[in-house]
Amino acid sequence: MAIPSFVDRVTVHVTAGRGGNGCASVHREKFKPLGGPDGGNGGDGGSVILRVDPDVTTLVDYHRSSHRTATNGAQGKGDHQAGANGGDVVLGVPDGTVVSTASGEVLADLVGPGAEFVAAQGGKGGLGNAALASSSRKAPGFALLGEEGEERTLVLELKVVADVGLVGFPSAGKSSLVASISRARPKIADYPFTTLIPNLGVVVAGDTTFTVADVPGLIEGASEGRGLGHDFLRHVERCAALVHVIDCATYEPGRDPLSDLDTIEGELAAHGGLEDRPRLVALNKIDVPDAREIAEMVQAELEERGYRVFPISTASHEGLEALKFAMAEIVVRRRAEQAKPDTTRIVIRPQVQGGPEFKVKKLPDDSGWLVQGQKPERWVRQTDFANAEATGYLADRLNRLGVEEELLKLGANPGDAVVIGDGPNAIVFDFAPDVQAGAEILARRGEDHRLEEDRPAAQRRRTKDTEYHAFREGERTEDWSEYGQNWDADEVDLSPAEAKRAADAAAKLARKEARELAAQEELDQNG
Repeated sequence: MAIPSFVDRVTVHVTAGRGGNGCASVHREKFKPLGGPDGGNGGDGGSVILRVDPDVTTLVDYHRSSHRTATNGAQGKGDHQAGANGGDVVLGVPDGTVVSTASGEVLADLVGPGAEFVAAQGGKGGLGNAALASSSRKAPGFALLGEEGEERTLVLELKVVADVGLVGFPSAGKSSLVASISRARPKIADYPFTTLIPNLGVVVAGDTTFTVADVPGLIEGASEGRGLGHDFLRHVERCAALVHVIDCATYEPGRDPLSDLDTIEGELAAHGGLEDRPRLVALNKIDVPDAREIAEMVQAELEERGYRVFPISTASHEGLEALKFAMAEIVVRRRAEQAKPDTTRIVIRPQVQGGPEFKVKKLPDDSGWLVQGQKPERWVRQTDFANAEATGYLADRLNRLGVEEELLKLGANPGDAVVIGDGPNAIVFDFAPDVQAGAEILARRGEDHRLEEDRPAAQRRRTKDTEYHAFREGERTEDWSEYGQNWDADEVDLSPAEAKRAADAAAKLARKEARELAAQEELDQNG
């Protein structure tokens, strides 16, 4: 399949780089037994940036290759060596590119050379253990993980930036007009829809230089998708003025200059957003026999409608100078209006910062609690749960933020399931409010004594082992012939929440048996 040379709408998939992990390292040097932590931070991941490049006029490069990925940040190293940042990927786009999401939400409108938009932000690098050292953790045995970079699907849509737009039916002479008043050389032929892509021409009228856009011809129903006009109507949205190029020499039945103008105006109104643009009317091809007479017949009526009318001929160049200076007059007036300084008094009010940094809500069916917030979710992503000390550090951070206090205020019980985050990356914890936070950590690196507790199964096994060995040595006389049987049911560890539910079920069963026993005794007494 042939790839077109002009593309004005593409879908791109951009992926930023992941941040590098921090390093957990301890300085080692002769005669320095307590060198302290020296792990460096991880590098930030590279971002994907869209930047307006004046030398780029089409989005065809992203039609060929729609996936762009930035590099990851390097991991930190010992001796306070920070990881290198990932390289940014800068994508050049034409002037007038509109960036939106797949759902249609407009994110940026890039106009002007050098305009930038960060399409995907790189992930932050994780802190090394040197940056995590504190009075309570003098030599952390862990580091934070790097964050994932953003991954997005974006739609890039080009809207040509021109001062004047030419609109009209196919073969009305729009491309010939651009070629006559500028040095642009678009394809010109005597059949409809010769112009398949927008053409730009630079026009000089006296001291004014401006650009003119020639878009493919419009037909009735263009705003609904007929012909090529529907795809290219957006290219005249930025124009300061519109010029109706009307063919006065057409022999097609049912067409005349007035009906052609009404049809094009109807399509522009259906497209929307062009009602405030000044209009000029160019009655083209007056060099053809009978065309001049038709132009003279309709000129008065068009002027009564409020249009400025210019009979022209792109073949003999008759009337082109007057049309050029009329277009330049509108462009100069529009530029002067845009250049007027805004005299509105600017009042800068401080933005309200802070507020609740997280929110807690109860999950349905008493299945636990959900904690949502930028900070808690980010901290969870940075935590290496294979390291007990890192898990304890996360507990300290959540406690300082007030998560535990809020859970207790809302009625959370020890052992309840607490879900941090929403979606596939959510993490589930057992609520343990009795874990002391902020205390000095005296355990070995990578461990946290606050999280160390004997599992119930281990305690039961240790007790049975003690009794069994006492029996073997003759200190006890119980029958241990069935030692080790049914351990599969007895040695299953239960979470605090499961243990609580099991205890409630056992109490309920005991009450039921007591009621049945009382009923049976009452029946025996009455019998």
